[in-house]
Amino acid sequence: MKKTIIILAILSFINCSQGVKSANEDHKHLPEKVDVQEINIHESENKGEHKDLRVSQENQKLWGIEIDTVDIQNISSRVILPGVMALNENRTAFITSFVKGKITQLSADLGDKVNKGKVLLTINSPEFAQAQADFLQARAKYNLSRKEFERAARLRNEKAIEEKEYLRREAEHEKLTMEYAALGSKLHSFGITHDQIEKMIEKCALFEEEEYKCELADPHLSILSPLTGTVITRNATIGDFIEPDKVLFTISDLNILWAHLDAYEKDIPFISEDSQVAIRSPLYKDRIFMGRITYISDVIDENLRTLKVRVEVDNKDRLLKPNMYIQGDLENESHNQKIIAIPEEAIQSLDKQKIVFIPEKEDVFTIHPVKTGNKIGDQIIITDGLNLGDRFVLKGAFTLKTEFSKATFGHSHVH
Repeated sequence: MKKTIIILAILSFINCSQGVKSANEDHKHLPEKVDVQEINIHESENKGEHKDLRVSQENQKLWGIEIDTVDIQNISSRVILPGVMALNENRTAFITSFVKGKITQLSADLGDKVNKGKVLLTINSPEFAQAQADFLQARAKYNLSRKEFERAARLRNEKAIEEKEYLRREAEHEKLTMEYAALGSKLHSFGITHDQIEKMIEKCALFEEEEYKCELADPHLSILSPLTGTVITRNATIGDFIEPDKVLFTISDLNILWAHLDAYEKDIPFISEDSQVAIRSPLYKDRIFMGRITYISDVIDENLRTLKVRVEVDNKDRLLKPNMYIQGDLENESHNQKIIAIPEEAIQSLDKQKIVFIPEKEDVFTIHPVKTGNKIGDQIIITDGLNLGDRFVLKGAFTLKTEFSKATFGHSHVH
């Protein structure tokens, strides 16, 4: 009997030892998780408004929790718009003839860089010759009339001429003066400069010893470049008979181009003439071409639903080409508006509501609802819920929300 009791006692001791050992081994295989007792969920005094999450200092470091303070910022908005390069129409000229005639000489070709006043081509035009002859004859008559009027003025002072005759000569001189000026303007309309007219008059003066002997009309009209630029189109050949409406050359200053950008309706609030603009091309990934907005359309395209934005771009290296696809990066800074905004990563969604975590104590975080506005860059505007100087969880907010959801599973629905 004693042997039986001793054996049962030994077996009982062995079973108990194995049970303890098995329990210890099972405990060793449990995953290393946060101690659930370190996270406590409880309602605040104002039940239903806020909930608190208690997290130890050790776990805050483990989760990378960082705290920041709400401040008023100069928010930079950035929008990226597609676009295409174009000629600068303010620095582009379509060259035509002012009169009918035949091309007798070409002085420029495609790709040539020409200065303002450079001769592009010469035309033989009877119409131009007639305009010169009319001008020179009008000038001769004007000079004669001026002498007669000056003589009449002297005779009038000497009482040697009647007032009526003086007034007649005065009226005749004024008439010829107007005709002379009108014919000079006609020559200017043909592209003749003041200096060219003066040279023509100097030649004519050599033959003015007798009346109406000046007949130096030259039928050859030189067409000059009105600006400094590059010849980008040519439609002229020696011997062609041309009309005034035919475009012979196109000259453009390629050092300053236009970029036409398309802005969608949602981007309109972030575009102004003060926006800083950087033009980029996939061909030059490491290059930025700075520009400035010179025009923002007042009308939205009814089909594309876009707004046209024109940017003047510095192209001194001549890398950008008209009709090249590009994109424009527009940035704005709000210096005058008092805006509260926090990084997007600090804002979470819980129960169909935007929230942030507020540190109440060293180890207590409160779930705080906020109302949000537009996103500008990586910042979200806060329209309600936070004030200047409030502290909030900047980094680790998603982890806090996840742990809160685990601890309150079945009570809170996360979105």
